[in-house]
Amino acid sequence: MSNSSAAPTTASLLATFAPIFERIQEGQRAREQARSLPFEEIDWLKKARFGALRVPQEYGGFGASIVQLTELWIALGTADSNLMQALRGHFTFVEEVLNRPHSDTRERWLKRFANGELVGNGWTETGAAKLGRLETKVTRDGEHWRLDGAKYYSTGSIFADWMDVTAEDAASGEQVIALVNTHQPHIERSDDWDGFGQRTTGTGSSVFTAAHVERDDVTPFSERFGYQTAFYQLNLIAALVGVGHAIERDVAHEVAQRTRVYSHGNADRSADDAQVLQVVGKISAQIFAAHASALKAAEYQQQAFELRDSNDEQRAQAYWHAELGSAQAQVVAADQVLAAATALFNALGASAVRAGKQLDRHWRNARTLASHNPLIYKERIIGDWVVNQRQPDPYQWSVGEGNGV
Repeated sequence: MSNSSAAPTTASLLATFAPIFERIQEGQRAREQARSLPFEEIDWLKKARFGALRVPQEYGGFGASIVQLTELWIALGTADSNLMQALRGHFTFVEEVLNRPHSDTRERWLKRFANGELVGNGWTETGAAKLGRLETKVTRDGEHWRLDGAKYYSTGSIFADWMDVTAEDAASGEQVIALVNTHQPHIERSDDWDGFGQRTTGTGSSVFTAAHVERDDVTPFSERFGYQTAFYQLNLIAALVGVGHAIERDVAHEVAQRTRVYSHGNADRSADDAQVLQVVGKISAQIFAAHASALKAAEYQQQAFELRDSNDEQRAQAYWHAELGSAQAQVVAADQVLAAATALFNALGASAVRAGKQLDRHWRNARTLASHNPLIYKERIIGDWVVNQRQPDPYQWSVGEGNGV
């Protein structure tokens, strides 16, 4: 893309990446069957600067809005929802950098993104860590920092050049973010995620043993951008919607080419059977609703980005609308896509459950995506706001051992 100041259109962005998405989709079922990590496919996206979608054009990016980013996420998620989720940590850190005031450090990161460098995440810990506490520590080591600890659910980090890691300052106990370069021998990354869905996201364990961190790459967690949790969730919503479009694509294909019919059916061709068409039509409507809710949530987050430098009241209101919209869209997308993932079998015969077709992957992937930040709590928070005008405190979702354990 040129350095023109003209904002890109969604159509032009989709046209730029459509050929890559098509190639990614061609190998998706084979990767799923073999549980083969998409290193080559991630490299295609790196070389095309997909990770620089939100980076301003003057730094070599595309200058996309959050709404446009969401459309591109959905398109990639339709091709392979695993790749979409694998880039979750990267795009969130890009958004963090975009929200920072102008500085040499900010410019350095934006140029790295434009050059194709990717960032993974290391936030979640297992084991004995109490809720709100972290076992991973950073310690002053002369002019630099040393990072020690272990993370699980390090989604996408096995493909990344950097990791965005939550830790505690060993001296002060303050929660911080450490940006650590993965091209060093002090980090061990493993593909040991054993979930039944989203199996090729590169999720797994990361162990840091005296890993080197530059002095300026440790910042207080409290300074992270205010719609961060909503943005993290938006990525998963977009991946869910992508799964939904893949369901719609696959059920339409299967019905159109099916020649066997039932004696108690309504037509000589499955494609002409009114009841089968009703199933497909409802699936299409469900995905339409999920897609629309994702874009509405993205609009709220774009507003939050634009109001980041406004007065405290406006900014806080924008951040809450982003969080609430994200929760509402998650509930809609999860309900509709999971229902569609089951309903598609009502339009097909028993042969649809053959392992070679892998149509079950849609439900498995959707169920896994929908299990992040449990829906029951999101629904309660929405209801508490609607009835009592009460917001959750804090927005940041975390997991750990309960204080009563």
